[in-house]
Amino acid sequence: MSHVAAAATSTNFGNVAGKRLGLKKYAGESVKSGNIIVKQNGSVFHPGKNTYMSKTYSIHAKTDGVVQFRRMTGFKRGQFYIDVVESE
Repeated sequence: MSHVAAAATSTNFGNVAGKRLGLKKYAGESVKSGNIIVKQNGSVFHPGKNTYMSKTYSIHAKTDGVVQFRRMTGFKRGQFYIDVVESE
């Protein structure tokens, strides 16, 4: 009998499908209400005007319009916000 426990193999790690996170709509693109703009883990981007965040941290459009990104200054310095502005 062996005096030392056998080590586990690490051959079964890997080959995992990606989570398909990231930007789905870019600045200047038109969106309809309910469209996903960003899929993310955690609140990297925050919802701004005419957008909302779901419980999986995805940001959706509330209304039809055009996507805009902005970066806050001052107290909330460095935070990214996503807005949907009505197209003209």
